[in-house]
Formats: sequence, C-alpha cells, structure tokens
Amino acid sequence: GDMASIASALVLNIGTLTEDTIESMKIAGKSANSKGIPIVLDAVGVGATRLRNEKAEELLNEIKIDIIKGNSSEIAKLAGENVTTKGVEATKVEADLIAVAKKLAISKNCVVVITGKEDIVTDGKKTYIVKNGHAMMGSIVGTGCMAASVIGSFSAVERDYAKASASALSCFGIAGQLAGEISSGPGSFKERFYDEIYNLNSEKVNKMEQIEVLT
Repeated sequence: GDMASIASALVLNIGTLTEDTIESMKIAGKSANSKGIPIVLDAVGVGATRLRNEKAEELLNEIKIDIIKGNSSEIAKLAGENVTTKGVEATKVEADLIAVAKKLAISKNCVVVITGKEDIVTDGKKTYIVKNGHAMMGSIVGTGCMAASVIGSFSAVERDYAKASASALSCFGIAGQLAGEISSGPGSFKERFYDEIYNLNSEKVNKMEQIEVLT
C-alpha cells in the first residue's frame, strides 16, 4: 500500500497466485485508487484455472482497474465470451475480438488490451490496432509482463489510457522489429531487444509507428 501510494502506475500480475499476493494486490490497488494512480491488470492465465478466474473477478470487483491486458482467450474469458479462431478467416476473428474487447471495456469502464500478432486496444468507443512487432518476440519468456510494465509507464504520463496503451505497444513492437533486423536467433534477439528498448527515440518511433485508429 505504501509503495503503491508513491508510484506513478501500478501493474498487477496474477501469474503467481497465493492468498497473500491477492491480499497485497487488493491493498496496493485500493491505495492506488485513492491517489488516482493508474492500474494495469495483466490477466495472465485467466481461463486456465478456476482459482485465477475467481481471483481476477475479485480484483475487478474490489478495485477500479484502468487497463486490462491479456491474450484473446484471457480477455474472452473475462468478457464471458467464446471466440473461435480455428478455421475462421483472420478478418472475422479480428472483428470478433474487437467486439469482445469493447464489451469488456464498456462493462468494466476501462481500457482493454488484447495482445497478439496485431494488438487490439479499446476504451469501448475508440479502437486502435497496433501492427508493430516481430515474430521472435514470442520466443522470449516474459515479454508479456514487460509489455504490461511499458503500458504502465506510458499510462503514468498520458491520461488517455487507450492512447497510452497503443503507443506503448507500438514502441515495444518497434524495438522488436529493430532487434529482429540484426539477430540470427532467439539468443541474440533477446539481448538486442533489450538494447533497442533502451535506445528507442522519437525519431525511430515517428518513422516506424504502425497504429490504425477505428472509431
């Protein structure tokens, strides 16, 4: 609670769950809420176990979450929807996922982020499709957690949380693209990816940003 009250953003990750960590998250979340600090919920593993499903709902009911981030199945589970991707045209899948993200954003009054080959970001009204990224990003354990932290950093300085999330994911993806250009495999990619995030500047972002805005 004390740490959250002096932070600029709070990222809650339910990847490792115990009763103690959930209680800590609730305390930190309520502290952040009282100070107007943005909260990102990384819905890791929702849909995989009943415990995660229950605890994610608990957090959403007891804390005002500003941004929910997850993959398509995690977000669909939170929205109470089933999204079929097998044997379905990509454009239909994207339309279905946008609808699911919007539904959850409206019901929870927050921004929803679905990460994937193309990332979907919506506040229920405005939707962003982020097209930056590199296939090798998926080969590094922890990129999802890193992305949530980058979203948290951007939301600390940009109060339009949908815009902040889209920009964060675009920058994250640009670093991946730049690293991919000079890597021969996952080992060298990981090192270069970290370097590219560190060395990212507005010139590179302005040149490479690929964000489609849907209204």
